[in-house]
Amino acid sequence: KQEKKNPASGVGAENLAYVIYTSGSTGKPKGVEVCHGNLANFVAWYHGEYEVKPEDRATQAASPAFDASMLDLWPHLAAGASLHIPSDEVRVVPAKLLEWMAAEGVTLSFLTTPLAEMVLAEEWPEGLALRALFTGGDRLRRRPRKEQKARLVNGYGPTENTVYTTTAVVEEAGGLPLIGRPLSNVQVYVLDEGMNPVPVGVGGELFIGGDSLGRGYLGRPELTAEKFVPNPFSGKAGERLYRTGDVVRWSVGGELEFLGRADRQVKVRGFRIELGEIEVVLAQHPAVREAVVVVRESAPGVNQLVGYVVTQGEAQPSKMELRAYLRGKLPEPMVPSALVLLEALPLTSNGKVNRRALPAPDEGSDAASVAPKTELERALAAIWQEVLHVAKVGTSERFFDLGGNSLSIIEVQSKLSTTLGFDVKLTELFQYPTISSLAQYLTQGKTVTEEAEVKEQRIKPRQGLDEQLQARKSRRTVKKEAQDE
Repeated sequence: KQEKKNPASGVGAENLAYVIYTSGSTGKPKGVEVCHGNLANFVAWYHGEYEVKPEDRATQAASPAFDASMLDLWPHLAAGASLHIPSDEVRVVPAKLLEWMAAEGVTLSFLTTPLAEMVLAEEWPEGLALRALFTGGDRLRRRPRKEQKARLVNGYGPTENTVYTTTAVVEEAGGLPLIGRPLSNVQVYVLDEGMNPVPVGVGGELFIGGDSLGRGYLGRPELTAEKFVPNPFSGKAGERLYRTGDVVRWSVGGELEFLGRADRQVKVRGFRIELGEIEVVLAQHPAVREAVVVVRESAPGVNQLVGYVVTQGEAQPSKMELRAYLRGKLPEPMVPSALVLLEALPLTSNGKVNRRALPAPDEGSDAASVAPKTELERALAAIWQEVLHVAKVGTSERFFDLGGNSLSIIEVQSKLSTTLGFDVKLTELFQYPTISSLAQYLTQGKTVTEEAEVKEQRIKPRQGLDEQLQARKSRRTVKKEAQDE
């Protein structure tokens, strides 16, 4: 005979719910232990703020390796709402993602900051039922437009504190969006080096406490003791604070503003990176004597990793050789997009490397720069220049060596479709990473998308390609003028 009652689990708030890994200050992954009570506190806050109902339809778009996937899963499943999973091809193309959301009737969605910014830049389709768009993982720089009715929620939170620590609803007007106020039962403190609270408007390190704070790091008691320190503001024994290493300040309105990192751990392309780890690997090359890696702003709001190298020996390595060496030892986001070879590193008066005196990198890579010749090559180069914020692009230069990454290549894919009418897969853009190779591939039978053309129509080989491009541009111009009238 089967028991009709739900079985007793015996699980309490202090029991482990999951372990999720994040990179440490040395690049060594560390597993954060999150308890059922931590997750329950987050879910209860989410339900209270956004009144999730069974009829809600949420996206499951975040990677399972990212703690934002917990936002996708548990608040929605706990309310009986349904999860909708976009395909890989849809998920990374903003226009297609919005169309898919409209077709699926999605009402709640989390997107990483770079993808959310691209979605906000798109024209939203009619019939989109989205009522809240959540984002996080990097500094948000875009605000919603008036016609975008969904509530935009900018969240901040290290993995150690269960998804979100603070959130802010981003309005249409204003400067850079803030990271807001703490969630229910979460405490935040902005402290100086002596663990004293700082005044409003003054920067300090952010410390986090409360019911969402994780247990610590799996199998690393020393690191746990270093990062999870006793809470001097609590009268309860055993209460702790997590020191984030992030510098913030209170606004007059009582919200937190993110300023940057307290150490040299930085975020580039949405990834948290320890510059010292890259320097160590770069210095291991037999022809490298000294190496320094910094973050520079290549365009407003666009950061890039730049490596500075002093070589040794008679055979000086090329930049391409050094990048290939790094790619063999580091993931792509940690490979500097620019390298500068120096005779010596600039020093301060006390003998330390003067990072402020390091020269700006030259534009372009060290590959022989060949100017675009055909109309297609010039059109492709114009897209690369716009996306990568560079003044010129040679046809033999690799996209990733010019500062491209997995997010900017999505933007290239979108512009190829909307500007030139080419439907190109991401895998193909990785396969043909130069202007010359991509142009050659497109002339040899790549499909073209255009409302006025059959979707599977193939472009003729090289002969007449420029005329076809010009004809498609003319048709789009005529169509736009007709719409404007």
